[in-house]
Formats: sequence, C-alpha cells, structure tokens
Amino acid sequence: MAEKTGGQKSRALRELALLFLKLGAIGFGGPAAHIAMMEDEIVRRRRWMTREDFLDLLGATNLIPGPNSTEMAIHIGHRQRGWLGLIVAGVSFILPASLIVLVFAWIYVRYGSLPQVGGVLYGVKPVIIAIVLQALWSLGRTAIKNMFLAVVGLAGVVLAFLGVHELLILLGGGVIVGLSQLIPPGSRSGKRSLVFTSPFMLLLQSTAATTTAFGLLPLFLFFFKVGAVLFGSGYVLLAFLRADLVERWHWLTESQLLDAVAVGQVTPGPVFTTATFIGYVLGGLSGATVATAGIFLPAFLFVAASGPLVSRVRRSPTAGAFLDGVNAASLALMLVVTYQLSRVAVFDFPTIVLALVSAITLSRFRLNSAWLILGGALLGLLLSALR
Repeated sequence: MAEKTGGQKSRALRELALLFLKLGAIGFGGPAAHIAMMEDEIVRRRRWMTREDFLDLLGATNLIPGPNSTEMAIHIGHRQRGWLGLIVAGVSFILPASLIVLVFAWIYVRYGSLPQVGGVLYGVKPVIIAIVLQALWSLGRTAIKNMFLAVVGLAGVVLAFLGVHELLILLGGGVIVGLSQLIPPGSRSGKRSLVFTSPFMLLLQSTAATTTAFGLLPLFLFFFKVGAVLFGSGYVLLAFLRADLVERWHWLTESQLLDAVAVGQVTPGPVFTTATFIGYVLGGLSGATVATAGIFLPAFLFVAASGPLVSRVRRSPTAGAFLDGVNAASLALMLVVTYQLSRVAVFDFPTIVLALVSAITLSRFRLNSAWLILGGALLGLLLSALR
C-alpha cells in the first residue's frame, strides 16, 4: 500500500511538472495570459480546484510582491502536492522561459544582435487576447456574485484607466467590500487581511547605494531585492533595473537594458526572466543562474508564508468579503491590461479574424489553448513571409 501511495504521489508530481513545463514554454502574453491558461488547465480541464478557490489564490497573489503568474503556479503546486509540489510547479514554470532567454542571451553575446521574432508574435498576440477574454468571462461569472461586487469591479476599471496604482485599487476593493460586512453586528469578529509588505525592503536598500564593482553576490542581492519589493508591470521593473544597473553602477548600457527588457517581453513565461538575460550578459552562465535565482526566490518565500492563510481568511466573513473585493478588483485590472494589449495585438484584418476564430473555437470546441498558440505562431510566420 505504501508503495502504491508513493507511486501515486510520483505520478501526481510528474503531471504537475509536465503541465507547468508546457505552460512555461507556451506562455506568451504576460501574467494575464498565463493566468488564463492556468484557469483553463486547472479548473476547466483537470478540475484540480474550483473556480472559487482559483480566484482566492489569484487575489492572494495580487497582494504580495513579485511575478503574479509565477506565484499562481507556486500556489497551485502547494495546493496539489504540498511543499514539494510548491517547488516543482514553480521551478517547472520558470525553467522553460529561462532556458529560452538563455539561448537569446548566448546569441546576443556571441553575435551582438537578437533574432527576429516579429512574425511569431504577430500571430500569437491575437490568440492570447481571445484566451484571456475567455478566462475573464469564466472567472467573472464566479467572482461577481452580486451587484455590489459588480460596482466595485467597474470602479476598479475606471481607476485603472485613470492611472491609479494597482495595489491601491486591489486594497481599496478589498477594504470597501470587507467593511460592508461590518454593518451587521454579527460580522464584527474575525477581522483579518491578506496585506503583505516586504520585510526585505529596508534590509536590502544598502545594496543599491554603495556597491559598484560587479560580483555574483551583489548581483544576487540586487535581483533578490527587486523580486522582494516589486509591485506593478514590466515598466516598473524597467525603472528598477535602469536606476541601479545603468545609472548608479554602470554595469549595463541603455541599449543593453532595452535589449534585455525586449527579450523578456517577446519570450514566453514570466517577464522576470529578463534577469536571466542580464545575468548572462554580465557574468555568463553563473551570472544567469544567480540572477534568476535571486529574482524568483522571494516569490517562493512569500507564497510559502501566505498560502496557508488563504483558507483561514475565506472562513472569516469579514476577511472573506475582503478577498471577494480583491478578486473583483483583480479581474478589473486584467480587463484593463487586456484592452491595452489588444490595441497593439489586433490592428488589421488578419489579426481581427485570428482573434475572432480563436474566441469562437475556445467557446464552442474547448480546444486546448496550446494548439491555438502554436497555430497562431505558424500563421504569423507565414503571413510575415508573404509580405
């Protein structure tokens, strides 16, 4: 019996690893697209968790620093196979993207330029928009439980368009819905929140001030700091990198930094693999390994600390309402990001047709999104060659 149980655990871990290796290899489009693909695989296809549980994890990841989609993978791994699953899922999601970026970095260092990927992205981006919209529809039907949450979500959309910081929108949504539960007398107990601040911020500020000589330890500490304190989009990441690596330490040139960010944007998986590229340019394979480990390690630590709290928070009426508000605000932010991406992804007749066909295929035939992404990439290459 023990052997059978051990075999079942091994198969479960292998399935977890294979799933996130696949998602890491095809995950174009940024965090919103990654989360949409996870929802399709985890909730709709494999039924590993309910849509409500998935939304709770999504809300929790939005309240801690670091790459949201990577933290979702880590959360899912922890829910499925405990602490070992946490590591397996996270590493499996990060590994394909890091290896792809590593290849780009090797080409860049050896030949001084980047390969052209415009054709692939031309076909992939419209498919990604369709995948995200389908996920938003599915998650929205679960998250928006009443008219009050609908109003909170709509307010989140408006505030996001006005440029209000993402964290303020998330916390505002959570606090407003949470406070609404305090009106009845019986709802005053169990006040908790999932608001996490980085304990590493003050400890690591010194690395940005005085270190000037390149070394693997300063490289690790810098990217660990970034992973531990960074909220927001890839543009926030760019600001962090430019301030220290270009202006303060002069480890990179402006051109090298822009090339690094471009690679992080056009390759699948988390955009934080920009660190892999920079690490390789600065210190070869050792530098790439150290930088990648540094920027992703805080995500594992934050999820390990916050993951067990999610189910406890859901059991508290007030804290559960807080999480409902955060979930509504999270979907609002995803909707705004999808709109912004669609303006550059769906802009001519072929991309409009590709997005519409992908959306219809997803809703009618439940085709695996990986096949749609592959088809979009091949079609994009073909159309680019015919121009």
